[in-house]
Amino acid sequence: MQAFDYVIVGAGAAGCVLAHRLSEDPSVTVALIEAGGSGRTPLVSMPKGFAKLMQDVKRTWMYKVAPEKGNAFRESEQWQRGRMMGGSSAINGMMYVRGQPADYDEIAAQTSDDWSWKHIGAAFKQLESHELGADPTRGDRGPLRLTLANRRNALTEAMVDAGPTMGLTRKTDVNAPDGDPCIGYATRTIFRGQRQSAARAFIDPIRHRANLTIFTDMLVDKVNFEGRRARSVAVIANETGQASEIQARREVILTAGAMASPGILQRSGIGDRALLQQLGIPLVHESPQVGRRMLEHRCVMIQWRLRVPLSDNTAYSGLRLLGNVARYFLTRTGPMSSGAFEIGAWLKSSPKAARPDIQFLVAPWSYDMSAASAALDKAPGMSIAAYPLRPSSQGEIHIVSRDPRVLPTVKPNYVTTDEDRALMLDTIRLARQYGEQASLRPMIEAETFPGPQCVSDADILDACEKFGMCGYHAVGSCRMGNDAESVIDPELRVRGVDGLRVVDTSIFPQIPSGNTNGPTMAMAWRAADVIRRG
Repeated sequence: MQAFDYVIVGAGAAGCVLAHRLSEDPSVTVALIEAGGSGRTPLVSMPKGFAKLMQDVKRTWMYKVAPEKGNAFRESEQWQRGRMMGGSSAINGMMYVRGQPADYDEIAAQTSDDWSWKHIGAAFKQLESHELGADPTRGDRGPLRLTLANRRNALTEAMVDAGPTMGLTRKTDVNAPDGDPCIGYATRTIFRGQRQSAARAFIDPIRHRANLTIFTDMLVDKVNFEGRRARSVAVIANETGQASEIQARREVILTAGAMASPGILQRSGIGDRALLQQLGIPLVHESPQVGRRMLEHRCVMIQWRLRVPLSDNTAYSGLRLLGNVARYFLTRTGPMSSGAFEIGAWLKSSPKAARPDIQFLVAPWSYDMSAASAALDKAPGMSIAAYPLRPSSQGEIHIVSRDPRVLPTVKPNYVTTDEDRALMLDTIRLARQYGEQASLRPMIEAETFPGPQCVSDADILDACEKFGMCGYHAVGSCRMGNDAESVIDPELRVRGVDGLRVVDTSIFPQIPSGNTNGPTMAMAWRAADVIRRG
């Protein structure tokens, strides 16, 4: 049996950062285990390749969502997660959003000062290498290269100009940590036209370290215990199906994400007693909140047809797509070199809101919502992916089998609280107000979705139920807290056992205000300090 000081389970955003930092100490050995492959494919490097990657079952986990009230956009909703080195940072839309300082101070109030903005802000600065250079809160020497959206034209300028007339500050760096409502060109994990996944940024430069061993195509089943102490992980080789163990001399650290870490705990005997008994899993520690209290953004597209031929709707189909792919591989420029969205905006639902509670991601393209599967409109269009930032509706994720190859059931429980319903209505209202601003009004011909017929609160909420989608930002399924009911204690330890920690989005007690890739990296960067401290 191979043995290492630290065994890290999952090579996504958190796992890659943690392996990078823990292996800085040459006196310890680190194993990083990834269920998928190397991720070395042109579709990963090419930013717009994510549209294909998210449909590739070899490189993407497809979590089916239990139906709620129906979803007309897809026959059955799926939440995709990356299945390769880099995890979801290798298939996401590459938006780099820090969130607001108050997010981390609120998390600290529920956990400990280790997770306050004082520490997480410092972690962001240390891991960043930003195109804009250093300032008191922004880094320029870290492993993660960041750039601003650079495909700009009259349409994207009009999109940004619509913000100040709504009271939003136009910012060069939308991640500046002042918490003000703002708009600006998005920051992306893209450098010289190539995706900067967590694997590329944090693992590729340090693969030579003798104390780091990387295992790919190795699925982790469960954690094995001696008494109540974690001693090893049980793994299955994807190609041969052969089972084996990898021993942890100090600790096992789960970094498999909000979708997979709860299942590993449950298969290991940590979770709800009734569920484990039903599946015949011996109980190691009863922890009923494993898999519960999951939070996720419910995202809705608001779209318009344009009078001007400035959108990207024709850039991703037919001969133009072939030409743009060729241009990308020759020059690393053009539509295929851009992220999912060009512009980000953060708004208050009302003047009474203490800070922005709604996010817009704005793009110079639009979907054909009548198509059986996702396709772009043939006519010029623009769209906003919009959602309330800090939802209160709680979902669940639980295993249905002892077999780690059988994916769990996901019950999102979207937009079920009065607060979330009210915020969703405010989100649509503000999106429509945005489309009416003077800079955009001459370019817009008509709203195409939800459409002018969608007027009443009931109509709007119905459209959100039927056509909404997840934000790919699930958190909380292994909640960290300073209360005894939490799954994880403030030092990342799984309560009730020894030698086992969790470091990924599953531990966040709330969603940071925006996309979760950046916050996950910063959390993992800080986690290394906490773990070294013992």
